[in-house]
Amino acid sequence: MKKGFIFAGFLMFVISAQAKEKSYEKGVLLQMESSPCGSAEKGSKTLAGEILGTDGEHKNTQVMLCQEYVLQADRVIYRIRPKDDKHPVLLPIGETAEFRIDKEKLILRVPEANDKEHDYSVVSITPRTDVQDPRAPKTTSAREARTEAH
Repeated sequence: MKKGFIFAGFLMFVISAQAKEKSYEKGVLLQMESSPCGSAEKGSKTLAGEILGTDGEHKNTQVMLCQEYVLQADRVIYRIRPKDDKHPVLLPIGETAEFRIDKEKLILRVPEANDKEHDYSVVSITPRTDVQDPRAPKTTSAREARTEAH
């Protein structure tokens, strides 16, 4: 009876440990581009505007650029941007990355770099045309159909 409780406790421990493990997909970081992701305005009131009480303000508008990466997985290509715009991590292009989707974000880590997880937002997802989805039904060409018939 006592051995049964110990075994059951051990089994529960193993199951809970496996549930906490996170499964990652693999992909290759193909490229990084700087893409426009908003604008920043800096304004300063003019001396004349202050004295006369007008709302004359000199504004400088600057286009903000964000890092945008292309991550190629087995069946799709993701375009991703770092969630942390102020302190983005520069990722090594050409390296294999591990990622998982969690709610509204893609969590990525590069084992060869620092192996830390970083949050990214997915800008777009495109199916790969150079590989066939193994889940798709196979189509046979006319030549294959004739060969099978004979």
